[in-house]
Amino acid sequence: MKMSITKPAAKWFIRELNLEEGEAVRFFARYGGFGGVHKGFSLALDKASPHNIGAEITEEGILFFVEDSDLWYFDQMDFHIKYSRKFDEIEYVIE
Repeated sequence: MKMSITKPAAKWFIRELNLEEGEAVRFFARYGGFGGVHKGFSLALDKASPHNIGAEITEEGILFFVEDSDLWYFDQMDFHIKYSRKFDEIEYVIE
């Protein structure tokens, strides 16, 4: 799995989560929600320190990562994080 994030998306996270350089954002599978790769699961995120990174990208001094134990959710597809200026929100693309 490859992971990418655009600079505008990273800046959105910094603003919305009050992130400081050196902090990290973890993406993980959670039970429940809509629109996920696997029925009954959706993508969640939190500020967290990594333990066993499966995929990562650093942008604007922030580490964005997925733990090895959550790679199953992406089903060996790539994970792209983008920012929508039109809606001022994050867009996840898993392909």
